[in-house]
Amino acid sequence: EAQISDIALNDRGLTFYTASGDRVRVWDLRKFSVIGKLIGGHQAAVMCLAVSGSSTGEDLVVTGSKDHYIKVFDVGVETGGILTPRVTLEPPHYDGIECLAIQGNTLFSGSRDCIIKKWSLDNHELLLSLNGAHKDWVTGMCLSPGGSVLLSGCRDGTVKLWSTDNCVQLAEIKAHTSPINAIVSNSSHVFTAASDNTCRLWRLNQRLDSLV
Repeated sequence: EAQISDIALNDRGLTFYTASGDRVRVWDLRKFSVIGKLIGGHQAAVMCLAVSGSSTGEDLVVTGSKDHYIKVFDVGVETGGILTPRVTLEPPHYDGIECLAIQGNTLFSGSRDCIIKKWSLDNHELLLSLNGAHKDWVTGMCLSPGGSVLLSGCRDGTVKLWSTDNCVQLAEIKAHTSPINAIVSNSSHVFTAASDNTCRLWRLNQRLDSLV
């Protein structure tokens, strides 16, 4: 078995997804058992997952891979067995995909190619590509709870804030001296974790004031 590279819960908290190798396992948390697999989509390891609810009640599961591609799967509430992707988003990134952030039918992807892309999951179109969004790999992303701000972390230790509407950069800060491995936020604060053995807490504003 390959290492587990990412995990995700659905909105109801009843279905758990684990990415390992080139596939994703679907777990029913009421039974603590595997009920399905998402396979046939990637030619290399799945590096990141994002899950959102859909108008049909199904889970919209998005996978990003080292093969540069993003795949979209529909997973029903009682789905079992093997599922294949509904669509592949085009054009692909130029390098492996490190992170995804999803809200409703809007998806953001971050890659080792230093690019952030904004996608519509309604019509599967690329809406905007931020070429050179960072100077190194984009290693982490999250959305503010209101969805108006995208936060991205980089292998060079920087964090940037973007408007999700027009993708204009709002702020940039040197948050760490080593690669950022994870970034999350709530309505007032941003939390970053890096390879320098530290987690840091920031006040969510136009400057990201450091609190710790």
